[in-house]
Amino acid sequence: MYQNFFSDYLVKLQESNQKWCKDVEQGKAAVDTPLNKAMQEQSMQDTAKLLEGASSQPAAMLQIQMQWWEQQMQIWQNVALEANQTNIVSPEKDDKRFQDESWQDEKFYNFIKQSYLLFGRTYLETINAVEGLDEKAKERLTFFSRQAINAMSPSNFVGTNPELLKLTLEKKGENLVKGLQQLQEDIESSSDILKVRMTNTNAFRIGEDVANTPGDVVYKNELFELIQYRPMTETVNATPLLIVPPFINKYYILDLREKNSMMRWLVEQGHTVFMMSWRNPGIEQRDVEFGDYITEGVVKAVSAIEDITGQSQINAAGYCIGGTVLASTIAYYSAKRMKARIKSASFFTTLLDFAQPGEVGAYINESLVSAIELQNNSRGYMDGRSLSVTFSLLRENSLYWNYYVDNYLKGNSPVDFDLLYWNSDSTNVAATTHNFLLRELYLNNRLIEDKGVKVGGVWIDLSKIKIPTYFISAKEDHIALWQGTYRGALNMSGNKTFVLGESGHIAGIVNHPAKEKYGFWVNDELCESADEWFDSAKHNTGSWWLHWDKWLEAYSPKEKVEPYQAGSDNFPVLTVAPGDYVKQVLPVAAKPEPQAKKPRSKVEA
Repeated sequence: MYQNFFSDYLVKLQESNQKWCKDVEQGKAAVDTPLNKAMQEQSMQDTAKLLEGASSQPAAMLQIQMQWWEQQMQIWQNVALEANQTNIVSPEKDDKRFQDESWQDEKFYNFIKQSYLLFGRTYLETINAVEGLDEKAKERLTFFSRQAINAMSPSNFVGTNPELLKLTLEKKGENLVKGLQQLQEDIESSSDILKVRMTNTNAFRIGEDVANTPGDVVYKNELFELIQYRPMTETVNATPLLIVPPFINKYYILDLREKNSMMRWLVEQGHTVFMMSWRNPGIEQRDVEFGDYITEGVVKAVSAIEDITGQSQINAAGYCIGGTVLASTIAYYSAKRMKARIKSASFFTTLLDFAQPGEVGAYINESLVSAIELQNNSRGYMDGRSLSVTFSLLRENSLYWNYYVDNYLKGNSPVDFDLLYWNSDSTNVAATTHNFLLRELYLNNRLIEDKGVKVGGVWIDLSKIKIPTYFISAKEDHIALWQGTYRGALNMSGNKTFVLGESGHIAGIVNHPAKEKYGFWVNDELCESADEWFDSAKHNTGSWWLHWDKWLEAYSPKEKVEPYQAGSDNFPVLTVAPGDYVKQVLPVAAKPEPQAKKPRSKVEA
């Protein structure tokens, strides 16, 4: 019955093992990287502190152990008595790992499920119960312990997952053979950590299925391309709008398919929209600095837009780290005592004060940052594939292990989903830039300091930003905590509007009004603390896009104008959108070294 399965599976397993061993020998696997070594050393130090703290309070530890033992015995008794279906411990509401009825109905699996959940919960409670433990150490221990606990979940293994075992028997193991083939393919396309495929990478074509809002590339340098979208209304707002996307992702998260494209929607509302499309850096761009994204990035884009439209001021919006770049640009203009070239600025899930970065903070300390810097300097960049996995592991059960189970154990083909396609289309970050972000912004929080960050020879000061600003954050954001983005807004002067959307870092922003899915909170008064602001905020139904569009109206003349021509004499149209940079995929191939021409021999001549 299983003869073909075992033979096929063992062949695939042998092939995968050989491939993995080869990768290790070539240094592709993350076994001996500086970061991995630093994480192991940090883990040992934190664990030593935990054990030391636990030994100093034996009574509290004994109480936790007794509580665990009593609950474990209750689980056993309830499961042993078939008539008793009471659960001592249950999964969280958003935990989808144990939805199959067998986890509840079959005693063996019910016992495994509850015992596992109880163990994980007790372990994390033990960490939190240790007094005198440094808060940063406690955060790291909690984060990395949770990663290990969820990796060991019985749902991740065929022998302890009833749904997987039943499927494997029904398909005679074909699901595992197919899954192993997909695992092998993913290993080949990963960097130093396995990047599990989330979607069919051949399902979408950039410029046709996604990033297809009509436009033209009107400027290009070594750092970015500038897209000017074509008008879709008879008249347009006089003040153009520049969008600054993050350079750690590709811009088309804001221009997915027509039904959820912010760019198309903005153009349909009568905005003249310009979008920056950052280059996907390779080793040749290793020395690109954070300041370059300002002086050679946003500053150049603003100048081009002014020339094309004839307007002396523009509105601008930045997403995530793109917002950090935008704020730094405005502060740079102020430090250079230049005219206010940006009339209003909007910030989507943007951190300016990095004191409260969220779970990313588990990777932020001197030893880990130093290790990452060493690794970046040796490569010339932070590999975007590894960076993508790092962000996925912030929500490991929903963004990593579920795809691991679906792809490799169930043998399912990844679904066609535009947002997941974008998420898998990773970008590198230049070594110098990434090192600056980690050390100067995340570790040292220099951006909010007086004379903390210098750009183009001048010290920038966020408090000198006096133009109107609009902040939109997301309540469930795990990458940029909304409480952290709120702190950043307090560092600016001028009229400030803070809005809190529902959902997370992506879905909370890409929230097309036609979907009528997520609402938002508004409070016109900026309080001293985020929690105080939220307590008196008013909830609104519908998309925040409508609220923002109404806010933008105040910063454009009431009278509409004829649509602007694409490009200008100084900035002619170079090609159609979406341009070339957005189509660069990882790994970015290094340019070959120029070779001297070999003189032709008489025969060759």
